[in-house]
Amino acid sequence: MWKLVKQIVRTGVVTEPAPVPPDDCRQEAERIQREILQTLGKALTIREVDAGSCNGCELEIHAVNNPYYNLEGLGIKFVASPRHADMLLVTGPVSRNMAVALKRTYDATPAPKLVVAVGDCGCDGGIFGESYACVGSVSRVIPVDRVVPGCPPEPIEILRAILATVRAGYRQKDEPAPEVSVSP
Repeated sequence: MWKLVKQIVRTGVVTEPAPVPPDDCRQEAERIQREILQTLGKALTIREVDAGSCNGCELEIHAVNNPYYNLEGLGIKFVASPRHADMLLVTGPVSRNMAVALKRTYDATPAPKLVVAVGDCGCDGGIFGESYACVGSVSRVIPVDRVVPGCPPEPIEILRAILATVRAGYRQKDEPAPEVSVSP
């Protein structure tokens, strides 16, 4: 064991330093967060729903919640239950197996509801489109307020979409969701 410790001390740190992000990106993220909270006047709670994605968009959503963007420190929180959510972030093409679950999640979210479709798959079905296994875009199952194109979109773009959705305001009336046929 001492031989290993000596080797570690002798070698030292061999990794390169972490890249320093541009200040303008960090400043814009902080401005967006402040404006969201000023617009709402309270905390924003988000429920993220994976409707059948490849998890690329989820990685970017997790990046939005990391210490660099520090959403939770500023009052924007991800919640486990749609009953506590103000906004739904939906990723992926909606698989036929997830269509009913997504509709139930939307119905369980209290009014007024905000929905953001994240990624190309959520916007228009992406490379999966409509098939025997996929219903297609999120808007075919529930009403969508804003889409974030990209495969996957950058975290700052997701933040911009959240801000634009909050700015646009809550739905004046609760629109009924479109009917979806989930039979194969």
